[in-house]
Amino acid sequence: MKSWIEGAMKGEPEAYTQLMSQYRGMAIAVAYNRLGDTFWAEDVVQEAFTEAFGNLSKLEDSEAFPGWFKVIVERQCYRWLRRKQHTLIPVQELEHVFHEEDQSHNPEEQAVQNEMHRTLRDSIAILPSSMRIAVELFYLEGYSLREISDFLGVKVPALKKRLFDARSKLKRSMPVRDLVSVFSDLYEGGKGLLHIMNGDHAANRLRESGIEGDILVWRELYTFGPVAKDMGDVKERKNRASVLERQLGIPQTEYLQIEELERKLHSFQHYKEIVLWFEYDLYDQTMLSYLLHYFKGQALQTTKLNLLCIDSYPEIEHFRGLGQLTSTQIERLSGSWHVIDTDELQAGAQFWEAYTSPDIRHHLDYLQADTSALPFANAAFKAHLSRLPSVSNGLGLIEQTTLETIRAGVERPYPLFREVGEKLHILGMGDLEYWAHLKRMTEGPHALLQMTGATFPNFMQHDEKFRDGVLSLTELGIQVLNGEVDWALLKQDEFWIGGLHNERGEQAKWRWNPASETVNEIEST
Repeated sequence: MKSWIEGAMKGEPEAYTQLMSQYRGMAIAVAYNRLGDTFWAEDVVQEAFTEAFGNLSKLEDSEAFPGWFKVIVERQCYRWLRRKQHTLIPVQELEHVFHEEDQSHNPEEQAVQNEMHRTLRDSIAILPSSMRIAVELFYLEGYSLREISDFLGVKVPALKKRLFDARSKLKRSMPVRDLVSVFSDLYEGGKGLLHIMNGDHAANRLRESGIEGDILVWRELYTFGPVAKDMGDVKERKNRASVLERQLGIPQTEYLQIEELERKLHSFQHYKEIVLWFEYDLYDQTMLSYLLHYFKGQALQTTKLNLLCIDSYPEIEHFRGLGQLTSTQIERLSGSWHVIDTDELQAGAQFWEAYTSPDIRHHLDYLQADTSALPFANAAFKAHLSRLPSVSNGLGLIEQTTLETIRAGVERPYPLFREVGEKLHILGMGDLEYWAHLKRMTEGPHALLQMTGATFPNFMQHDEKFRDGVLSLTELGIQVLNGEVDWALLKQDEFWIGGLHNERGEQAKWRWNPASETVNEIEST
């Protein structure tokens, strides 16, 4: 938008056109809300654009344009209301204007559309002004919540609340059943809608919320084990299934059910709209990037992709995921998703390709890339690389936090998982994944931890001996935590961090520096 305003200030016709296209619908909604007449709203908006373009030189901050232009529209409305007291336009002249304006359209289609919009506008007229304009901009004009927020100067959470309250009122008051269906199509996509999300608990809440559409729960764990750019490769998939069975206890037959999920994904063109529901953490961001990478390579045709990706919720103090929300809270999110654009598809593919690359240079390049199209991507990718051995003692972030938490007095597996998981919520780490890390830290040689109270701990959550075990630092664990020993140089086992494969210490030279949040290369000794 900044470039459009700068272009308009230089008198570039294309920039004027872009600004009018972006803000015309918003301005008409504001004007109609004041004047109650579509024709006069359009006339006022034209005058407002003329005034705005003539005074662009007075605008010091281009980002202030939405709110500045809204003030101009409202001022033009007040001017018109004052003029209306003295001026009347013959009905015949109005009819002539409408005839001229609509002659390029199919008269029957235009009549149906006009009647539909008239009835919808009549229905929403019962709403308070603040709700009414939000409904018009979001549902009738198709603006995103962020665009409306900038234009009206209202925060996004407040807009979501207004839209939810408006929907509740309209469902009770709209007089014609067909119009209720039309309204549902506008904000929920109707029957041709597919929701893709992770987590059965959140999916159940979505079902209970009454939001229409099918649900596909994506069951993968891209934060653990070997991953590749092409997850459908038969050899890669068999290797991954074997590793997850060996290290997480997931039977290969169970993991390979991902093939059925992918078959459902490949039939996405059966749906008019798809909504991706994800969160800010690494677990979700890897899943989201995989799906965006997949859709970038597909011919979407008439299918519209939408995204809802959040890191907070107004009523939740410490938001960690959609699974925390009630069905009512989930319903309030309905319609707050936005249409995914090409920049987001490209950004998702870029994340996935960097994350799954076996070449550390691709990971380092991503840290320097522009990730603004996906606002949570950069922090999640840094969290991914923080799992590399550190420059100070060879511990990744998970091992470091675990040893510190045990030394602080949290000694049993379940309280330990809750404490570490909360401290490292940016990872979105599940229990099975954490048990695997815990097991690696207790296995010799070079064990950092020892467990008492469980003779042969198998790190399975249904094992009571494991549940009641007590963890403590070994002498080596104390030395490593104090920075006296480098664990990465001792521990010669196999593990994966995204596409980076460590086998016999081959990746030990690449270290995470927590202070600078960068990766350093250390000299081999």
